[in-house]
Amino acid sequence: MKQTTSHILMVRPGSFRTNEETAVNNFFQDQTNEEKNANGLAQQEFDNTVDILRSEGIEVFVLQDSGEYDTPDSLFPNNIISFHGDRAILYPMFAPNRRREHLLQPLAFLKSQGISYSEVLDYTPFVEENLFLEGTGVLVLDRINRIAYCSLSERANEELVHLFCKDNEYIPIIFHATQLVDNKREPVYHTNVMMALGTSFCVICLDSILAEQEKSKVITGFNQHE
Repeated sequence: MKQTTSHILMVRPGSFRTNEETAVNNFFQDQTNEEKNANGLAQQEFDNTVDILRSEGIEVFVLQDSGEYDTPDSLFPNNIISFHGDRAILYPMFAPNRRREHLLQPLAFLKSQGISYSEVLDYTPFVEENLFLEGTGVLVLDRINRIAYCSLSERANEELVHLFCKDNEYIPIIFHATQLVDNKREPVYHTNVMMALGTSFCVICLDSILAEQEKSKVITGFNQHE
């Protein structure tokens, strides 16, 4: 099992803008300075990124969002789907307009490109119970040592973290990362905004983890990273 990949699925945005449904707990969004032609600017940045990746030998599969379903965050497909060898996993999303991203049918698109999966785990029905797990936004995976790091939030339900780990043979390391918002500590909405794992390195904001026991647990996990 490798930590990184040379094949990437990317979704070209069709209706990108500040997402009012995710802004309720994503405190990094700036709703007061909305760019004119935000979708056009996002498409330009997207196309440039694809060109750079391809120039480095990365195979990029681009799914175009037509904008039909009003899915402003569709360019973040890692939240709705992840890939694990011959298995794909679909995730339950907090915001209703993010749930509509599944209507873009990324698996059908990949199949049209000659890529298919023998097994699909579908966690999306958990939205009916108001339980959410937003893919590799909330799960930062050490794929080599089978460790799943997760900071709990409205978008990362602890029960579903354990289910993911059971289904995929991962060890959970669960903690609480917070940020200061209007002089109040609020949960960081996605784990991957405060940490990232590469093949031989980690980038993390340890100051966001206030509980020393949880911080120590995270650091201990890193010591297992090959």
